[in-house]
Amino acid sequence: MIKKISANKPSFKTVEFHTGFNVILADRVDNSTDKDSRNGVGKSSLIDVIHFCLGSYPGPNKGLRIEELLDWTFQMDITLKGKEFHIERNTKNWQIVVVEGDFSEWPIQPEYDPNLKKFILKNQVWNAILGQLMFNIPVEWEGQKFVPSFRSMISYFIRKGVSSFQDPFKQHPQQKEWDIQVNNAYLIGLNSEYPSQLQLIKDKDKALRELKKAAEEGLLTDYFGTMGELEAERVRLEEIISETSERLKSFNVHPEYYEIQKQANQYTSDIQKLLNEININQQLLNGYQDSLGSETDVSTDYIEQFYKEAGLQFSTQLIDDISKVKDFHAEVIKNRKNYLSSEVEKLSSSIANDKKRVEEISNKRAELLKILDSHGALDEHHKLNSWYAENQKAYNEIIIRIENLRKFEEGKGKLKIEKTELVAKMRSDYLERQEVISKSIRIFNQNSQALYNEPGVLSINIKDKGYDFDIDIKRSRSQGIGYMKTFCYDMTLSMLRSETPDSPGILIHDSTIFDGVDERQVAKALQLAYRKSNENGFQYICTLNSDIIPYNDFQDEFKEQFDSFIAIRFTDATEDGGLFGKRF
Repeated sequence: MIKKISANKPSFKTVEFHTGFNVILADRVDNSTDKDSRNGVGKSSLIDVIHFCLGSYPGPNKGLRIEELLDWTFQMDITLKGKEFHIERNTKNWQIVVVEGDFSEWPIQPEYDPNLKKFILKNQVWNAILGQLMFNIPVEWEGQKFVPSFRSMISYFIRKGVSSFQDPFKQHPQQKEWDIQVNNAYLIGLNSEYPSQLQLIKDKDKALRELKKAAEEGLLTDYFGTMGELEAERVRLEEIISETSERLKSFNVHPEYYEIQKQANQYTSDIQKLLNEININQQLLNGYQDSLGSETDVSTDYIEQFYKEAGLQFSTQLIDDISKVKDFHAEVIKNRKNYLSSEVEKLSSSIANDKKRVEEISNKRAELLKILDSHGALDEHHKLNSWYAENQKAYNEIIIRIENLRKFEEGKGKLKIEKTELVAKMRSDYLERQEVISKSIRIFNQNSQALYNEPGVLSINIKDKGYDFDIDIKRSRSQGIGYMKTFCYDMTLSMLRSETPDSPGILIHDSTIFDGVDERQVAKALQLAYRKSNENGFQYICTLNSDIIPYNDFQDEFKEQFDSFIAIRFTDATEDGGLFGKRF
């Protein structure tokens, strides 16, 4: 139970609470104007201060960690497990909490600070201790994954902001599914370890699916392809590696490989030149041989016969001249035949020599090519080695991929089995806890019926995703009735927890929970909170605006007592009318 909220600044309005029903009222006074608003007087800020003293983690430049509240120390007097404690926390040095009281039975002892001359705790430790004192959460759970936490559970009893009232099972709109299941199960009395284990399975499954997705998108080199594709690639690489290995075994490196290759190329060039020369000479030889065969003497007998037939006779002188021409021509023919014969002989000899040279060079080139065929260059050997190494690396990667894919498929199968077995255990445990479940449903039914004359429905089921919580109240589509779901559920949790020695002992509602709610239901809700908080021994605190208080719908006795429930009144009619005693 919270006894008092105060601060180290004189302008701050100290608020004292009593057991049972308490009201923080934003009041309209005579000198308020239409422009004045009660939304900034400090009702919600008071809830911020309570959360702050109970170990919340305030973000920078918002909430209480703003420049106007820099170095303010907020204080809380609270009763925990029957012992009274004084708590202090500074907005500037918010990482530590000052504690006073009998903490000898605490699982973690505060340390004495000689400078402050007070006992202090780190805020995380303070959360762990509050978790044990209010909810019996083992201190070693603080900071662990997927377990009930003090900060999450206390937020069901001190909801903050409009979004916290929209879903009874959520105290924050971005609250994770596992956190919803774990904390609601713990508060109702179900086994919270099951949704915790289920989330671990979900995380493993998510990790496998993300790896698989990344593999399919080519983002990872260790995962890709189907098993059949990978096996086909493995066989292909095995063949390449085997062939390359055999080539490396028979590979001989010749130290003068490139010189031999150069000489062989030169021989090839020489042979080509000789063949070209042989071809040209052969064409000349053929021409000369044809010319030599067609060379014949011109006979004078033909001319003499011609003249006789013409009735002419040659003179002796003419016959002598023709004889001389004939002799000269015979000499010319002889000389030409001698020249042609000489050229034919010369060309034939040259062709024969060139052919012989071609044969000799071809033999030499053949020897060099034989060497090149049986040996290789050093860098070729290096390239072959590199090719072998690259394929061996690719082969090793394929083996890893096959193994990873096998593990992926096995992992999916195992997770599916684990999840099935876990859900089966949850169902079995659910049946064994029917008394606890029935009690929760019965209390919720009573609370909702007190507001709407017929009970709503609180359902708790087991599905593949784990615990499935739901609430239904007729005509619940309206915002007001939706908020009343949360009101009834919060009352149910407070009544259930009040039966345990480790109870928060408090339930705080901001006026937002009554927005859009019919005045008759507001009256019934406030009267229900009054009765149940007194009957069950927990403290109920609500913030209200004076103009929404449904006095006419209150029962007479409650209406007469209502003013005595008001712990403090705020107004913005004056500069100092709010919680902090000044405006900013």
